[in-house]
This record gives sequence, structure tokens and C-alpha cells, in this order.
Amino acid sequence: RENPLARPTSRGGNHPLWVLGHIAVVEGMIPHAVFGEANPVQHWWPLFGTGSQPTDDPGAYPPFEEVLATYRDLRKENVGRLEEVGEAGLEQPPKVIPPGFEDRMKTIGRTYHLIALHQMFHLGQVADARRAAGKGPFV
Repeated sequence: RENPLARPTSRGGNHPLWVLGHIAVVEGMIPHAVFGEANPVQHWWPLFGTGSQPTDDPGAYPPFEEVLATYRDLRKENVGRLEEVGEAGLEQPPKVIPPGFEDRMKTIGRTYHLIALHQMFHLGQVADARRAAGKGPFV
């Protein structure tokens, strides 16, 4: 929160605000991929979607607290939807598989697993940004 634009390395990298927005837009893709519904944060795709580049201009982004609240709301909704799918539904195919993800998103279970791995990957970048900003580790 105190330094959301801290870069993880001296050569740049994804700052925490971009990472948070990125995992939010990907979290918003779950209803689209799994259930065929619209991504409620599709309008953020130019800022945070695949291929976007982080900027050091804080005015280019929504406020940190808004992005965080949106991510938390989407995550809570998606965990609830996963519970509705249940164990038996995990082997069902998602409704919309993005091009290039056909092998990794063959089932709803694999789709949710991929999202979890994706978040872990990007949280490593946040951990590095924290260290670059002079903060200690998360744990």
C-alpha cells in the first residue's frame, strides 16, 4: 500500500499495483472461461491484461484500494462458484478456453489450479518489490 509502484529490480519489472490489477483481471476471466459469462473487469484489460506494460504514472491506474477490493470481491465470488461446481464438476470442461490454453484448461479443476499457480508466480514479484522497497518478507 505504501509503495505500490516499487519495481522488483533495478531494471524494472512488474510493480505491486500492476500485479494486483493483473491477478484481478485474470480472476475476472474465471466466470468467462468456466461459465461463459462476461469478465466484470474487462475494462481494465488495457492496464493490467496480458501484454500490458506497467507504468510508473500512478494516475494511469485506479486507486490501489479499489483494485484490492475488486480483486477480493472477485476471488470470494470465484471460490463460492467453485464450491457450487463441487468435486464432481471439476472434471467438466470450461465453457470458453482462451486460445493457447487448450492443454492447461481442459477441465474446470485444471482451470482453477492454473489460476492458483498464476497468482503464486506473480506474488513472487510482489515479494521482490517489497524487498526492493526496503520492506521485510511477507512471513
